[in-house]
Amino acid sequence: MKTATLFAAIAAGALFAPAAAEEAKPKGQAELAKLLEGRVAGEPQNCVQTFPNTHMRIIDGTAIVIERGSTLYVNIPQHPESLDEGDAMKIRRTSNQLCRTDIVTTFDRTGGFYTGNIFLGDFVPYKKVES
Repeated sequence: MKTATLFAAIAAGALFAPAAAEEAKPKGQAELAKLLEGRVAGEPQNCVQTFPNTHMRIIDGTAIVIERGSTLYVNIPQHPESLDEGDAMKIRRTSNQLCRTDIVTTFDRTGGFYTGNIFLGDFVPYKKVES
């Protein structure tokens, strides 16, 4: 009887754990949608030009957004659920461009400990729609 109760508890936990993870995902997607309001997507690119003053940010569980002038470049990596806005990114690259083949490692901002690697996707430019 105890075994049946244990299996029922494990099954219930398995059903509710993914639901909690799914609840966090729409928050990031809603934030990204709001950021992209009034913009239209361009042709995806393998690389994007970056400069020391280029603003980059992580949207929890969703994407990395790079702001260059009035254009936002959105990169949805292979495993976006691992993205955490509390992390800092260390990027190993060979030029002043950020490319999908560059190595991106994440670290906790407060503790400085390693939190993972990000495998980038294409960079999709979003420009404001002219009225």
